[in-house]
Amino acid sequence: MKIARARFKDRVLHGAVDDDRLIPIEGSIFADFVVGGEPIPLAGVQLLAPVGPSKIVAVGLNYRDHAAERGKPLPEEPLLFLKPSTAVIGPDGAIVYPRMSRRVDYEGELAVVMKKRASRLSALDPVESFILGYACFNDVTARDLQDKEKQFTRAKSFDTFAAIGPWIAAGLDPSALEIRTRLNGKLRQSSNTRNLIFSVPDLVRFISNVMTLLPGDVIATGTPAGIGPMVPGDEVEVEIEGIGTLRNRVLRIHGEA
Repeated sequence: MKIARARFKDRVLHGAVDDDRLIPIEGSIFADFVVGGEPIPLAGVQLLAPVGPSKIVAVGLNYRDHAAERGKPLPEEPLLFLKPSTAVIGPDGAIVYPRMSRRVDYEGELAVVMKKRASRLSALDPVESFILGYACFNDVTARDLQDKEKQFTRAKSFDTFAAIGPWIAAGLDPSALEIRTRLNGKLRQSSNTRNLIFSVPDLVRFISNVMTLLPGDVIATGTPAGIGPMVPGDEVEVEIEGIGTLRNRVLRIHGEA
């Protein structure tokens, strides 16, 4: 099942994506819900970010080839950083190029969306019941600021720097999914989640022993090699097998240099 969040006329709703239709969901997507009601044409809704997380827990250097292109050693345990909820945008939302940066990069990633509270999971605990599903994610990064400051907070936290969507794919096996990023239609990143250093179950367990994960929280699992800069006017697409394609355009705020 693919679960989307959308604005239709004067309301915001979750719905199940069925080809070119959205079938409304009654109840919370984090609990028992019913799919029913009058189908709505997808062309008649505005797709939004599928969740509003309390936090985004992102993972750095989780593909060997990306660590190599950044000239970094492979981490011995997951390298975590946070992106704020205020950075979230959905499909077709604009990535705003900030005044403070001279290089803003795309980073296509698989996102894990949590279904229920997870805290202090053991190495033997299964994680499937804690996960609602998976989405495409663009961990937008002000690369010049990251390299200058040697830490991630400012570079990763600008408004619009956490694009997620186009929806959540539930019931998906995340262990071997093709992931591709295109810039203006040209392939820039191409890999498979089998190349993750730390798998999705490993990440959920590890992070749950650092901080409590809440329903709707997002784990961004890391980006493969091929990162590169975007400029205003560019369109970036993150496509993941079994999920779909997340598209966003890069803009500069009117009047900014």
